[in-house]
Amino acid sequence: MQNACHEENAVAAAIDSVFREDGGRLTATLIRVFGDFDLAEDALQEAAAAALTHWSRDGVPGNPAGWLFTAARRSALDRVRRDATLSRKLQLLVHEADSVAEQPGADMTDSSIEDDRLRLIFTCCHPALAPEARVALTLRTLCGLSTAEIARAFLVPEATMAQRLVRAKHKIRAAGIPYRVPEDPELPARLDSVLGVIYLIFNEGYSATNSSQIIRSDLCGEAIRLARLLAALMPDEPEVFGLLALCLLHDSRRDTRQDGGRIVLLDEQDRRRWDHAQIAEGIAVLERALSRRRAGPYQLQAAIVAVHAEAATAADTDWRQIALLYRRLVEVQPSPVIELNRAAAVAMAEGAAAGLELMAPLAAVLDGYQPFHAARADLLRRLGRRDEAMAAYVRAIGLTTNDAEREFLGGRLLEL
Repeated sequence: MQNACHEENAVAAAIDSVFREDGGRLTATLIRVFGDFDLAEDALQEAAAAALTHWSRDGVPGNPAGWLFTAARRSALDRVRRDATLSRKLQLLVHEADSVAEQPGADMTDSSIEDDRLRLIFTCCHPALAPEARVALTLRTLCGLSTAEIARAFLVPEATMAQRLVRAKHKIRAAGIPYRVPEDPELPARLDSVLGVIYLIFNEGYSATNSSQIIRSDLCGEAIRLARLLAALMPDEPEVFGLLALCLLHDSRRDTRQDGGRIVLLDEQDRRRWDHAQIAEGIAVLERALSRRRAGPYQLQAAIVAVHAEAATAADTDWRQIALLYRRLVEVQPSPVIELNRAAAVAMAEGAAAGLELMAPLAAVLDGYQPFHAARADLLRRLGRRDEAMAAYVRAIGLTTNDAEREFLGGRLLEL
């Protein structure tokens, strides 16, 4: 009995790993084949349930992603065949889906995967959809984030986000929005949403919201690949290169942000272990973007990270320059989260009291935002306001969904 339970747990872990690394790619390809977001997601879930049975009996296959895709495609076809109202659609779908060879992994070449992911992003970012729904729908389908995780990223209730996702999918079906990369004249209208999607994909990978891991390297890599594809597609858009530079520069210190599951703060990281080749590439990409003299929010954020990357030690960091860049960023893209980051930079440049003063007006709008309470707790701790710092740490811990962050904040609380 124990061996059977162990085997089932191992299979469940394997399925979870495939979904984490390849779920977005599989979903994107299924949506391309069947043209239906819900059908693709449901079919993939049914394939996962089937895998739990088959893999426990026969072992995990050599190409688990291909196995899941084939099973999901068959499941979707079965569902279409059972639905008499889709009989006309069936004729088209069967022809296309059956043209895919039966071997595991068919229709899953690298080139088709890349094309499908770009198609999915541009479909989700169609101008007919509400701006807030565009990013949310892509995070749900391409990255596999739960509705609750997306709701936290947008600082809205989970029920509100669920309604947005349902409305967006219905709009795509009702309006017949095509699943394709748009023609050149159509690209600029969707650029902001597409960049926002890639940025949030990277952020979810760099600071996982609901995981025992601090970092999801698969999502970081996915965002960088998509940014490179977009840069090749739109070589004259400086903000595309600004986003690519931002991701590269952040990712260059990924391996030093944790130590055995423990969070390592920026000023404690071993800078010798940063990926200096990636830093050089990121700075070169940023310089290319800035040479266009159209500095947007992604270029400004990349410039902030570049200041950190070029400092030989934490003590050498030019915090006044960072604070000035954040001030400019707030002017270009007003946001309470950016105001919070500016306050943290001002605290480093001018002292904790100055940063805390800038944070005070943000308390109401960011009350449900964990980083606000964590940052405020740190400044209160540095000022020796022990009781207030403890209360802020407790609030931050209550809002934390990442195990490593909870352990780190709990340690700070115990120190007080």
